[in-house]
Amino acid sequence: MQNKGIGSSLVKAGIQQCLNEGYDAIIVLGHPNYYPKFGFVPSVKYGIKSEYGIPEDVFMVLELKENVLKEKKGTVKYHEAFNSV
Repeated sequence: MQNKGIGSSLVKAGIQQCLNEGYDAIIVLGHPNYYPKFGFVPSVKYGIKSEYGIPEDVFMVLELKENVLKEKKGTVKYHEAFNSV
């Protein structure tokens, strides 16, 4: 089902839902050639890293409010449920 726009529609809907609910930013772990087309950039640009040893280019962030991450730095901690994935 690739290349039919389904994934893009889901990402766009997810971003819109986060905006509707008032979130400040979104963090994803995903393909570095896919998510940038939606505005995501490597999180290291903001001094934000993952708790897992993953390549920097696949851990990305999208600011939903301008400059909300300007002074934020640190490590993203996932819910313990992700430890078994």
